[in-house]
Amino acid sequence: MPEVLVQYQAEIIESIGETFYMVGASVLAAVLLGLPIGTFLFLCGKGSILENRTVYGLLNVLVNTIRSFPFLLLVVFLIPFTRWIVGTAIGTAAATVPLAIIAIAHYARLVEQSLLDVPKGVLEAAVSMGASIKEIIFKFLYVEARSALVLSLTTSTVSFISYSTVMGIVGGGGIGDFAIRYGYQQYKTDLMLYVIVIMVILVQMIQFIGSTVSQKIDKR
Repeated sequence: MPEVLVQYQAEIIESIGETFYMVGASVLAAVLLGLPIGTFLFLCGKGSILENRTVYGLLNVLVNTIRSFPFLLLVVFLIPFTRWIVGTAIGTAAATVPLAIIAIAHYARLVEQSLLDVPKGVLEAAVSMGASIKEIIFKFLYVEARSALVLSLTTSTVSFISYSTVMGIVGGGGIGDFAIRYGYQQYKTDLMLYVIVIMVILVQMIQFIGSTVSQKIDKR
């Protein structure tokens, strides 16, 4: 192991832990809130079983607004809200608030797109059999789109890691913040490059796991 990595081993491990904490909270928010919001967008869309232009329009504008907001500005904009939610605007816990919000919007859109790819015949068959909305969602839509949903979550997770690198602005820490503070700002280019390699390996592992799981559960 290079000497510079040994020197900062404790800090690197702590930074990786902070990144996992932030990304983990974002993934949890995406699944718990982004998945149902994306599903509702699909169900309220044109030609769907709960078609409602007003509801769809409001949700669509909200999701698009959050996704198009420059993330750094979103972090700053949400500081009062973050302070209200967690009691502080600084630290790793505070950093999870804007990350969770962008995660919900990001995954909701991908969920909607995944469900739109489900053959219309599946939905029509479910309706003709008298399935309830809950049964249509969990026994037909999610089953048919499960592979795409996993891939979408994998893509989102990689994006969350990228977003987490700028959380140093609110003292969120993380591996990206470590690379900037200890590598770039202290002119230790070798340390910064090593950290970048660590991040690349982390992303590759997540992508590999997501792709493998997606292939395993693909019913086609």
